[in-house]
Amino acid sequence: MVGTTHESLHRIFQKDPGLLTKALQKVLGVEFPEPREIAAMNVDLTEIEPVERRVDTLLRAETEEKTYLLVVESQGKTDDRKRGSWPYYLAYLHEKYRCEPVLIVITQSSATAKWASRPIQLGFPGWESLIVRPLVLGPDNVPVIEDEGEAVADPSLAVLSAMTHGKGRNAAAILESVAAALKTLDSDSAAAFAQFVDSCLADSRAKQMWRDLMTDIQYFWRHPLAEQVREEGREEGREEGRAEAKAETVLQILEWRGIPVSLSVRERVTACTELGRLEVWARRALQVADAAELFVGE
Repeated sequence: MVGTTHESLHRIFQKDPGLLTKALQKVLGVEFPEPREIAAMNVDLTEIEPVERRVDTLLRAETEEKTYLLVVESQGKTDDRKRGSWPYYLAYLHEKYRCEPVLIVITQSSATAKWASRPIQLGFPGWESLIVRPLVLGPDNVPVIEDEGEAVADPSLAVLSAMTHGKGRNAAAILESVAAALKTLDSDSAAAFAQFVDSCLADSRAKQMWRDLMTDIQYFWRHPLAEQVREEGREEGREEGRAEAKAETVLQILEWRGIPVSLSVRERVTACTELGRLEVWARRALQVADAAELFVGE
């Protein structure tokens, strides 16, 4: 099946770019102008400096008035380093393309949605140099679509509903309505959407229910877009696994040496996903007298 929830939560907008502006208008009530055309763009924001900067999904929306860049970030959990990257993304894109960037965050977590929706203010109180206000799509504002007729009328929004709410007591009704909606689509779109839903179902019973529904209507589980998602998900999983292992090594070295590890240090180490930085911390862990010295100079 599709590799990761993270990939599917933003890839769905590459499959159906119009869903994103529809979500802004219908879900968030944002009066975003109706696009004449929406196209996917290169997500790599890396400059000459060897620091990788990539957004999850980047779309160009042409409207009657102007062109907007829709920056979509899939967020599984709170990550203050990510909040530090968002202003960079927007400033870089504005400078490069001379278009207005709009940051949209999508998550399955209410807590993460609340965290992501906080404005990012750079400067001093009362005279902020830059304020970033993300638009957030999450379980508290994406509608729960349980009615089959409503799902058939708007299949892509029904798929987004299942990806965001596909757990708990409403799961059966949501998934059955989406299954009915997919029957109305062409096989290519239906197969892609089916896999996006599958990848976002964390509850094992809901996932099995969904696969049973897909078996009944004989959808194939292989699709070019899903294959790409799957491969990227595998690579992301391998990278996350290496980072988690290295973070554990840093903490183990400190513990073996009898160095007390505070909660703040432990959280900072385990939250880090940059292998290079973790390597530096691992070397420092062999010499420091205090765990906080891991971060000297950073």
